[in-house]
Amino acid sequence: MTRDEELHEHDRGLSHDLPTLLSRRRALGLLGGTGLAVVLAGCGVTDDGSAGGSASAGSAGASTASAGTAIPEETAGPYPGDGSNGINVLTESGIVRSDITRSFGSASGVATGVPLTIRLKVLDTSSGSGALPGAAVYLWHCDRDGRYSLYSEGVTQENYLRGVQETGGDGTVTFTSIFPAAYSGRWPHVHFEVYPSLELATSSGNKIATSQIALPEDTCNAVYATAGYESSVAAMSRVSLATDNVFADDGGVHELGTVSGSIADGLVVELAVGVNG
Repeated sequence: MTRDEELHEHDRGLSHDLPTLLSRRRALGLLGGTGLAVVLAGCGVTDDGSAGGSASAGSAGASTASAGTAIPEETAGPYPGDGSNGINVLTESGIVRSDITRSFGSASGVATGVPLTIRLKVLDTSSGSGALPGAAVYLWHCDRDGRYSLYSEGVTQENYLRGVQETGGDGTVTFTSIFPAAYSGRWPHVHFEVYPSLELATSSGNKIATSQIALPEDTCNAVYATAGYESSVAAMSRVSLATDNVFADDGGVHELGTVSGSIADGLVVELAVGVNG
C-alpha cells in the first residue's frame, strides 16, 4: 500500500478545526424564502451518457432540505490546503477563480477528465434558509488518478482542482472542473468549506462549515467506464455510501448531489448547503 492510499483510508481520522462562527456585517439576502425545498439526490445516467430522471436506490433517492437544516459537518481530510495541514493555498494570488482545471501562479498543470460543473447554493439556516450572498466557498477534490494537488506524489508542485468563489445574490457559486476519481477507502466526493466572506477565506480558522458532496452511484459508474478512469472501477466496487467512513452516518442523504447533463457534453452536479451565517 502506498503512502497516499494510507492517508486516503485515514481521511476521517485527521482532526479538523472547529468552525469559528463570525457575525456577518452585510444584510442577509431575502431570496429563497422560508421552507425552501431542495432536491439533493443524484439523477441516474442513461446508456447514452445523459442524465436520466428515474431514481435508483443508493444513488437517486430524493431528500428535502427544510428550513434550519445545516449541512452535516465533515472532515476536511488530509489534503485541505487551507493551512490546517501545512500548506495554505488560500493566501496565494489566483486562488479566487471559477475554472479550477488548471494550476495557477508558477504551476502549469492541467487536470483532464470528464467535464464537471459544480454548483452550490449556500443557504442561511439562521434566517429561514434564505440565500446567503457575500459568503465564500473554497472547493477542492482529487484528479482522475485519485491524486490531490500540493500533496500527492507527482503533483506536489501543482495547485489545480482548488478554488474559491464568492456567493452571488442568490447564494450560488459555480466551479468548472473534472469528475474526480474513486480511490481506496472512499466514496467519490468533493470537499468544500464555507467562509463568512471572501476577505476571511484565507485561513481555516475562519470557516463556518466543512463538508463534502457525495456523487451519485449511477453517474460514477458511467464516468468510470470511460477511458482514463480505469483505476476507479476497482475502488468503486469495494465501497458504498453505507460503508464510507464519512457518509455512513446517514448514507449521504444530505450531501448527495443532483446530477444533470451528459458525459459527452459535460455533467453538472448541484447541492444546497445550509450554514449558520
